[in-house]
Amino acid sequence: MSRLHVHTWGDDDAPPVACLHGVTSSGRHFEPLAARLAPAYRVVAPDLLGHGDSPREPPWRLDDHIDAVEDSAGGARLWLGHSFGARIAFEHAARHPGTVERLVLLDPAILLPPHVALWAAENARRERVYESFAAAIDRRYEESQLHDAPRSLVEAELRDHMVEDDGWRYRYTQAAVVTAYSEMATSPPSFSDVRVPTLVMNGGHDVRFVQDLVRQVAGGIPGARLLELSGAGHLPPVECPDVVTTALATFLDGLSLAGSR
Repeated sequence: MSRLHVHTWGDDDAPPVACLHGVTSSGRHFEPLAARLAPAYRVVAPDLLGHGDSPREPPWRLDDHIDAVEDSAGGARLWLGHSFGARIAFEHAARHPGTVERLVLLDPAILLPPHVALWAAENARRERVYESFAAAIDRRYEESQLHDAPRSLVEAELRDHMVEDDGWRYRYTQAAVVTAYSEMATSPPSFSDVRVPTLVMNGGHDVRFVQDLVRQVAGGIPGARLLELSGAGHLPPVECPDVVTTALATFLDGLSLAGSR
């Protein structure tokens, strides 16, 4: 039985796409993409350890996340990861050569500089509490550098990912997020170990070093394609779901999916 709570959308007979969210998010983050990928694909999106409805207890090391995700979506041959989820998807592809047919990395946090990971981990220690659900949505735009994301999509994403408890709070364990930032500062496998057709999307984050890191990933993985999404911030599936879906459909189209169902 899977250790993780898994969100699924699409026909059970369609080829599965494993979609992994970043820290502080949940599998429901991919619902807008899932609606657009159906009926050609079935989206399988687990809540990572310490997030959503998945177990909250430690350990939360990178290997623990990878093992739990593989137990939940290991049969998929198409993998998509966002931010920390991209690091997990990348590690999975390196760990099991030949089992991943396509890899999609959205604003991948493959390796964070130690001083950046420290800042992010310290920031994650502060609990995010909002006086109302509307205030939480407003702050989401600022915190994730969203610009043109429809408010309805942002509201739908947060509706099941927040709980009212003396204010509105996100449904994740802060300690798990702090640990994840530490893990993102550890050395990943060599880029040359991942010889999988790969699409890397750069959300056009306002912070220069983030863009540089994303481009470094795209330049390091053999044969990877880079798609620049100007002004999409760090949440491309919410900011521009149609653009992301079109790029995914083009990238995945025509695959030989025998054995991936």
